Amino acid sequence: MKLSLSKLLGLGVALEVLIFVVCYLLHPEIEETFRFAARYSGRLSAVVFLFAFYSYTMAFPKALNENKEVRNLIKLFAVLHVIHLGFLAMNIYLNDIELVPVKLLGGALAYLMIVFAPFILHRLKRPLQLVYFYYVAIVMTVTYVARAKGDFEGAEPYWLHYVMLGIFVVAMIVFGVRMWKARKQVSA
Repeated sequence: MKLSLSKLLGLGVALEVLIFVVCYLLHPEIEETFRFAARYSGRLSAVVFLFAFYSYTMAFPKALNENKEVRNLIKLFAVLHVIHLGFLAMNIYLNDIELVPVKLLGGALAYLMIVFAPFILHRLKRPLQLVYFYYVAIVMTVTYVARAKGDFEGAEPYWLHYVMLGIFVVAMIVFGVRMWKARKQVSA
């Protein structure tokens, strides 16, 4: 079942609101509400990104500007990740979390890429599209490495961090092999 962009966005925003409400009900202290909302919103974004990456891979080497479904998923991911950024910013502000500028550079570049992707990614050549998908995947992978190591203030390492880390690594490899084979078949 294919959903229109407006239905996808409506569903995505509704899930973000649900995440916030549930976090508030479970953790009514506003600092904790935003801490948990940022955490679960990030997980939702990660799942949507993986689905967009998967859809891009399965359509490969079809041009992205011809693939409305993948473009809609990229738009959904951008909107959800901007909402996640809002939760994250409030978490950092309310919980006085110290930021290390050097560690922020890679993530900041990924956020810029994510926000601008719906507007320009389909116009770029395939190698730059792959840079987008792999760079964002690597940044998310590094985030899960940091979580698994316990480097996130207010979040202990958890088995799900290892699972997500494994999923991202396997996905990058499997998707890469799939696209490489699809490219070879087209050029044969």
